[in-house]
Amino acid sequence: MKANYHQINTEDLAFFQSTVGIEMVLLSTEAKENYGHDETEDLVFHPDVILKPNSADQIASILKHCNARQIPVTTRAGGTGLSGGALPVYGGVLLSMERFNRLIEIDERNLQATVEPGMITQVFMDLVNEKGLMYPVDPSSKGSCMLGGNLAESSGGPRAVKYGTVRDYVLNMEIVLPNGEIIWTGSNTLKYSAGYNLTHLMIGSEGTLAVITKIVFKLIPQPKHNLLLLASFPSEELACDAVSAIFRDGNNPSAVEFMEKDGVDWVIKYEHLSLQLNPNSKAFLLIEVDGNELDLLMNDCEKISNVLMQFQSEDILFADSAQQKEEFWKMRRNMALSVKANSIYKEEDTVVPRAELAKLLKGVKSIGEKYGFKSVCYGHAGDGNLHINIIRGDLNEQQWQVELKNGIREIFELTVALGGTLSGEHGIGYVQKEYMDIKYPMAHLNLMKGIKSVFDPHNILNPGKIFA
Repeated sequence: MKANYHQINTEDLAFFQSTVGIEMVLLSTEAKENYGHDETEDLVFHPDVILKPNSADQIASILKHCNARQIPVTTRAGGTGLSGGALPVYGGVLLSMERFNRLIEIDERNLQATVEPGMITQVFMDLVNEKGLMYPVDPSSKGSCMLGGNLAESSGGPRAVKYGTVRDYVLNMEIVLPNGEIIWTGSNTLKYSAGYNLTHLMIGSEGTLAVITKIVFKLIPQPKHNLLLLASFPSEELACDAVSAIFRDGNNPSAVEFMEKDGVDWVIKYEHLSLQLNPNSKAFLLIEVDGNELDLLMNDCEKISNVLMQFQSEDILFADSAQQKEEFWKMRRNMALSVKANSIYKEEDTVVPRAELAKLLKGVKSIGEKYGFKSVCYGHAGDGNLHINIIRGDLNEQQWQVELKNGIREIFELTVALGGTLSGEHGIGYVQKEYMDIKYPMAHLNLMKGIKSVFDPHNILNPGKIFA
């Protein structure tokens, strides 16, 4: 299919250099290697050229040129994606957004911020926190991922259970269409009832419809306090069943994270953590509550602890210092890195109604026995989002590359049968597109493809993603 696109020539390169500057057009083998992968397995696709624009007008010129010449364009943010969304699978232009890193305004009167999509998520969170405000969307890669990538994949993170995903905090955005037109998608207002909501359409579209160049976020006041519990359980099923019981009891935690024993053991060793945990425990829940009244939060922790003990929680540790909170969170946030350090793996990002979490986990283990793979599972249990890390271990090439796909399909079939869907926050991208038929009938897929063709009739923006 790559042959159907225009191959970049010296005329194209001269145009790009005149648009963004010679130094912002990268052609070296090293650059192509660096920008040709994200964090998805070991996949690498080299772009033909890397461009680093720093204005919407420059992007408009690039897209107008590429649209006319039918050159594929893949937009890249921080390169931390886990579904291959930023992989330039057909070569062409890799559009790096790293120079779009400016904070334009924090509007304290209206609790809003306008920012460019290349800003690191943690940097934005810190700038907002300095004003006593909060941007609560905090993916595990927040120290290196970028805001635009978070929008592209509809990121969530641990606190989505209380505060929602990135979708709940975007009011408006400036985008560049494939033909070079620049538009705003909506309005800087809390209500919007004026035609189709293009803002929400962009979120989760994985760079296939337009290029985001400015974002207007809604902010909230920063809670004054947060408390953190780490609870251990004798089985994974009991830990999962405890999750929905916490909410049925009337609690509203800001995070409920699930971790399997193997993942905890690996990350403690990988990060050299000093945590002393019950060696007989099979699973753990990390539970956070936040708010402005410390006494009320202490009562919340007591109520939650009573629920946990009904599910045979063996130890409930209370983080009594900022250092211990950081250590607990480091254990959860760096679990993916520890898994990656231990083995080649594939990560699936399933999500089900949280009361079905135990059934999903039990089914995953059963499917693993059938196909001969081990899995390490963890995730945002409070909203039913389970990250399934399939460990290669002793699987041969045939089992890993061919037979495993049948096992992954069975995992997704189970997920959908339990009322869930294929991805909670990582997106479909390149690696999950062949499973879309499990969730969506042809009529649904055709509607999605029709939207894509209206925005991008020449299919130049991030081709090879979402649709098989």
